[in-house]
Amino acid sequence: MERRGAPGLAVLGALGRRLLWALPAYAAGLLGLGAGAVVLALALYAGWRRRRRSRERGMRAAERLQRDEEAAVRAAAAAAGLGAARGELPAWVTFPDVERAEWLNKALAQAWPFVGQFVGKVLQDRVAPAVRGSSAHLQSFAFTRVDLGQKPLRILGVRAHPGTHNKQILLDLNISYVGDVQIDVEVKKFFCKAGVKGVQLHGVLRIILEPLLGEAPIVGALSIFFIRRPTLDINWTGLTNLLDIPGLSSLSDSLIMESIASCLVLPNRLLLPLLPDLPGAAQLRWPLPRGVVRVALVAARALPSKDRFLGGLVAGHSDPYGVLRVGTQTATSRVIGDCSDPRWDEVYEFMVHEVPGQELEVELFDKDPDKDDLLGRMKLDLGEVLKARVMDEWFPLQEGGQGRLHLRLEWLSLLPDASKLDQVLEMNRKIAANPDPPSSAILVVYLDRAEGLPVRKTGKEPNPVVQVSVQDVTRESKVVCNTSAPVWEDAFRFFLHDPRNQEVDFQVKDDPRQTPLGSLSLPLSRLLSAPGMALDGPFPLRGAGPGARLHLQLELRVLFPEPPEVPPGQAEPPKSDPEGPPPTPRRPSRAGPDPRMGTERVLRVRLLAAEALAAKDRRLAGLVRGRSDPYAAVRAGGRRFRSRTRYRELNPRWDECYEVIVDDVPGQDVEFEIFDEDIDKDDFLGRCKVPLSRVLSSRVVDEWLPLQDAPSGRLHVRLESLEPRDSAAMLQRVLHSNRLQQPEHGPRLSAALLRVFLARAAELPLLRGSRPPAALVSLTVRDVSFRTRTCAPSPEPVWDEGFSFLILNPHEETLELQVQDEAGPALGALRLPLAPLLARAGLGSDGWEPLSGGGRLLLRAQLGVLVPQELEQRAAGEEEEGEDEDEDDEGEGEDEGRAPGGLRRRRPPADSPPEPTAGPRLRLSLWHHREQRKLVAIVHGCRELRAPPKELPDPYVSLLLLPERSKRRTGVQKRTLNPDFDERFEWELPTEEAAQRRLEVTVKSTLSFVTREKEALGKLQLDLARVDLSEGEPRWYELQDERSLP
Repeated sequence: MERRGAPGLAVLGALGRRLLWALPAYAAGLLGLGAGAVVLALALYAGWRRRRRSRERGMRAAERLQRDEEAAVRAAAAAAGLGAARGELPAWVTFPDVERAEWLNKALAQAWPFVGQFVGKVLQDRVAPAVRGSSAHLQSFAFTRVDLGQKPLRILGVRAHPGTHNKQILLDLNISYVGDVQIDVEVKKFFCKAGVKGVQLHGVLRIILEPLLGEAPIVGALSIFFIRRPTLDINWTGLTNLLDIPGLSSLSDSLIMESIASCLVLPNRLLLPLLPDLPGAAQLRWPLPRGVVRVALVAARALPSKDRFLGGLVAGHSDPYGVLRVGTQTATSRVIGDCSDPRWDEVYEFMVHEVPGQELEVELFDKDPDKDDLLGRMKLDLGEVLKARVMDEWFPLQEGGQGRLHLRLEWLSLLPDASKLDQVLEMNRKIAANPDPPSSAILVVYLDRAEGLPVRKTGKEPNPVVQVSVQDVTRESKVVCNTSAPVWEDAFRFFLHDPRNQEVDFQVKDDPRQTPLGSLSLPLSRLLSAPGMALDGPFPLRGAGPGARLHLQLELRVLFPEPPEVPPGQAEPPKSDPEGPPPTPRRPSRAGPDPRMGTERVLRVRLLAAEALAAKDRRLAGLVRGRSDPYAAVRAGGRRFRSRTRYRELNPRWDECYEVIVDDVPGQDVEFEIFDEDIDKDDFLGRCKVPLSRVLSSRVVDEWLPLQDAPSGRLHVRLESLEPRDSAAMLQRVLHSNRLQQPEHGPRLSAALLRVFLARAAELPLLRGSRPPAALVSLTVRDVSFRTRTCAPSPEPVWDEGFSFLILNPHEETLELQVQDEAGPALGALRLPLAPLLARAGLGSDGWEPLSGGGRLLLRAQLGVLVPQELEQRAAGEEEEGEDEDEDDEGEGEDEGRAPGGLRRRRPPADSPPEPTAGPRLRLSLWHHREQRKLVAIVHGCRELRAPPKELPDPYVSLLLLPERSKRRTGVQKRTLNPDFDERFEWELPTEEAAQRRLEVTVKSTLSFVTREKEALGKLQLDLARVDLSEGEPRWYELQDERSLP
């Protein structure tokens, strides 16, 4: 009976589940709701379901990684061809300064059940009674289940830093928690259940061991905090499932992250004393900042346009503003409307607590009525600012496509020296800061406790809270409930403009009625004369009774900008005599660019191919697995490139090349993302990245990179750093090498880098009414343009700005400059052909140039030839070979012409015919690209072709690869015997088959109007086995009469 009834029950169950789908519509009709309510409910459910599944997938992926981290690393390394499967982990896995902590992970795994028991007791014995006592509605609150699961916290790596003094040890722990934690709560009065099932937490936790002691337990205390905000992801259950709805999810996570940041993210920290009554515990919990960084947000350039009009057909500008963050400190700039090259000139100050570790993060957004669009972001380790003391640079923006950001950063040291204050105030008067004047000092207030506070209401203790104010800035402490002797143990920090005229106010109040319990006001001038610029002790409160006191400590520090260290061997700048007359300004004769100018390099990114990509296209409602239509998005140096789409391919080959100007600012990456192109939304296929510093140091990186965040796939890229050289002799070889290696798709390869430093102008014409112009300059090379900032009205404006351009061929290109007033009228123009720079020393010019409309420009133009590493090595080898031949001419014919590495030398074989110097001849370059398995031919031109008897020919060249009979042909040159073609052709040809091919080259004339037939002007047959295909040097070949050839 049971067996017969089982299929029937299954059918009834399936039917019941189908009927449940109609329940929302039935309920909506019963309640009188329209179809819109049903659609809204279904949309919310779909969003909740999608986000929940995404979180579950992320949890499972993180669990797989944590289960066997080493196996995952070895598998990824083996896929990249690094040999990790043989038991050798690559260097990027075992970093020299990051140690694995598997022994600690094993200890944590064994202790984890006991940690769970401890957490359960804390929640049941402390947290639950506190929640029940906080409100009468929560009297039935209880934890029904507390289980931390079986997956413990893991430490992925430990890194040690030298402390600021010898009694301190710094440890950075890269922690990852992917827990199967389950905590359920219930409020029985309201039949409400909620909970958490699964938590992810990832971040860098810093532990400071100080002070080190000469007795047990050796370490006095542990300070624990996150340097940056960790990433958090929570999987909710029960009633809190609503928090997985899009919008509420990010809000709930951000609220929880704010509570974590208020306790464990700098400047907040958790102090665990290991000794009772540890002296100086307050200073360990709230140490003085390491320094202050003053950030000038100057300007941005070439920001992407996010505003669109007419349905996206017309691109407008953006309304950019900046958000600057250092830890929990945040500043927001003003919005510059309708501008892609905004200029803010705003100054902000941030306290820095830990270096190395803390970073400055700047994000640029486009202001919109709904959601602001990201224009780009950059990060900078503040340890770099501490080393340099002053940094004034253009930083490339990441993750926003293109654009650069101009920042000026200055490190300010904290000095307990009141004698420096007048000097700092004098320097600050010369700084035009906006929106707030620059600070001259900081004040740190350590709020410890109070005693003897009055009881305003009989029989009820107060809930004291302290409000600390300096000028118009107010900070508030936490609330301590039901006590007249509260203990806060809190700290507050304030920027001071002039401590001689400012004071700090304390207001003790009873929360939540804000009833005053006492007040205290201290002039900061007392700190200037106090020992060590610090005050410590109990201070009596006004209006609180005779026994009311506030225990606190105040410390004042002067912000002093220490100059950068002068490198050895460099003289210090001469100091002017303050009592003498001011020197008369002289107009400089040279531009004299900043020493940092000229540090740019060119990054050449070659996107070659990918393998084993995931198949995202599905057919027959997902039953049949199809392929993908992959394309790549490349981000480097603040620019974004997109490859062409390869349709229906899981192993696509792009062979595309991109070039971008970069500098050695730390923290930059070259990022690759692969997508599957679809009609609606493109599917993600994986990502990978290469640190830019690695490319700049090794010059060439040619690797298969495993794709991250993808089930399979790897990407083949070749990255090369090209440093500009002032060698005009190498230009022709670079141009020829670029022609040989030019990809079939994409822009031409650059041969040089032009760096322009625009200093100033003089004698500009005045506008109507004898008004001086507010001048700016636009610089253009081909279709690339830059604009300077607009100077204040003056006939002699000063810009001092640098720009860089990629140059395809200096013989053919021109730099165009136009000076104009910001209102529009042109003031003058200048055209600088780049070819004359090649004949000058250093490939540059520096001086005044006349403008066509009157006036002059002072600028420096510097060319640098971009020589690839392979070409440099080849040139160096030829120089050594020439020296050897000069020393010993007898061994000239002994070698077959092999270069190191097995390549043929540029010297032709002994049995090859000499190059002709007269008669019909053809100039041809042949080269075999081994990596891409291609035969490349460049037809340069012909000379002294045989003239037909009646009229000049219209020649073209036909190339035929035998025995396949694969044919190529050039364009036609009209009526000439000396045509120039300069055309490039390719054949797919493996290396091992190149020696078995022949190339037949025929020069022909097109159909004659008189004879109406094609006429052969010369022919050439080449056996590729007898041709040097390793370098592709151009060579003249004699053309034979077609009738004389066999």
